Formats: sequence, C-alpha cells, structure tokens
Amino acid sequence: MALQSLTIRRPDDWHVHLRDGEMLRKVAPYTARQFARAIVMPNLVPPITLVDAATAYRNRIREAAGAGFEPLMTCY
Repeated sequence: MALQSLTIRRPDDWHVHLRDGEMLRKVAPYTARQFARAIVMPNLVPPITLVDAATAYRNRIREAAGAGFEPLMTCY
C-alpha cells in the first residue's frame, strides 16, 4: 500500500538568524511556535567564534523562545 499522506508536526529550520537583545526576544517566540529546532547562524556583532560564546547565546535563545525549542548552535 502506498503512503497516502505525510504530516510534519513541527519541522526544523535549517538556517535562522535570531539576532540578539531586544530583536531576539521579539523573533524567537515566533520561530519556536513554528519549528521544533533551528540551526542558528552565528554572525552577530561580534560573531560567535568560541564555545563559551555559543553556550551563552544558546541560553539567551532558550530563555527568549521558551520551552520546547532546541537551538542548534554553530560557530563562525
């Protein structure tokens, strides 16, 4: 029997720019409503180039997005 339908409940975003500060707090909840996970681009000012900076940024994203969203971090 052939597959008749496919439901994607919460997809992943493979390229997202969440920014930081007030803009992060504004856009992260919208992204989290649509996506379960997102690969976060590291080009802030200054860019994310160290693990410690990526960890701190991930924590800010999680706080802004709320529970149930997993930011997947990258380095510049």
